[in-house]
Amino acid sequence: MSEFPLPVTCARKMAARGGKRAAERAAQNKAKRAKLNGNKAPQTEKKQKTVTFTPENEEEANKNIICVPPPVSTGKWTNKERVLVFSSRGISFRTRHLMMDLRTMMPHSKADTKMDRKDKLFVVNEVCEIKNCNKCVFFEAKKKQDLYMWISNVPHGPSAKFLVQNVHTLAELKMTGNCLKGSRPLLSFDPKFDKEPHYALLKELFTQIFSTPRYHPKSQPFVDHVLTFTIADHRIWFRNYQIIEEDASLVEIGPRFVLNLIKIFQGSFGGPTLYENTHFQSPNMHRRLIRKAKATRQTERQMVKEILKVKRSEEQEVLAKDVTDEVFVTPAEPRDPEPPPPEPQRPTKKLRLTELKKKMKMKRKGLR
Repeated sequence: MSEFPLPVTCARKMAARGGKRAAERAAQNKAKRAKLNGNKAPQTEKKQKTVTFTPENEEEANKNIICVPPPVSTGKWTNKERVLVFSSRGISFRTRHLMMDLRTMMPHSKADTKMDRKDKLFVVNEVCEIKNCNKCVFFEAKKKQDLYMWISNVPHGPSAKFLVQNVHTLAELKMTGNCLKGSRPLLSFDPKFDKEPHYALLKELFTQIFSTPRYHPKSQPFVDHVLTFTIADHRIWFRNYQIIEEDASLVEIGPRFVLNLIKIFQGSFGGPTLYENTHFQSPNMHRRLIRKAKATRQTERQMVKEILKVKRSEEQEVLAKDVTDEVFVTPAEPRDPEPPPPEPQRPTKKLRLTELKKKMKMKRKGLR
């Protein structure tokens, strides 16, 4: 609104002028359209083609039809497994790439921001509840060099803690194999998983976490790679292989890592301990033994140096006289004792001068 409004008569006149101009424009547009339509010739109506189907035509049509399978999404998605894959702060670049590789492998996974190291692990259960996830893979970094992985069934458990060793990512390996993103994998387990109860529990956890649910919206209707879990040296070795259609051989894709089991808990990220690995050696103890071995080698070298110094400082033992050494020794002939050397004589000139000096002194004093 302007500060000085126009009078009512002026406003009415301006509105009338605007209405006239709009009516003139509409009339001009109608005249142009009429001219254009008058110049165009009327279009002829197209005749619809009629095709008569005979038995020969039907056979040819059936031959040319390509049967396309229905999409996977038409099925019912019943297994609603969702896995939360995230980590704590302080992880290395290799751990971050490994985490991203696992997310790309599992289309039913979800991501979240890094968790603060000061927070307790029970907070992870609340994060999973917020993200609507019932499984969790949590990477925990300590001392910027040790990597631990938690696998848990949220919120009631059980959960397992592993030490991750020998990590190799997809970008680092540069393997020749390849697989479709979002495809469903086959899980291959070592026969030892069925012999011991704690390995059977881990097998069930791995199958629920790493197997892609059927008819998942982000999954593909293909099975073109295998995830293998083998047990060797009391550790679990994880490998990913591609299935080649020609001869059903396997080519490694990656990533690869080794899981050293520490403990299995009854609850999620805590609770009573169900199993503890007696063969596990903490990385702190491993580094301590390496330092101790270096220190012992250094002390041994120092002791050897000191022993050599003591040997060099000791006097050599005097050997006993041999009688045969004096056989060819002949005694020397006796000699007369040498006379003592003569006393040194003063020169005569010096004596005379001294005597003259004495006489002169006596004369001066009047003694002579």
